[in-house]
Amino acid sequence: MFRFFKECAAELRKVVWPSRDDVVSSVKVVIVSTIIIAAILGGLDALFTLGMETVFGA
Repeated sequence: MFRFFKECAAELRKVVWPSRDDVVSSVKVVIVSTIIIAAILGGLDALFTLGMETVFGA
């Protein structure tokens, strides 16, 4: 078990971690993408709801 943790630590030293600027940039892309997709899905939901109300009369 000791060998396993020693090898894990050795592998983690090889990892190239992203810089703070890279992380902030990636987070911005994710947030903007999420907002855009949410707006598109919300618009489609409203459109389908309006269509269902028109067809079936709510």
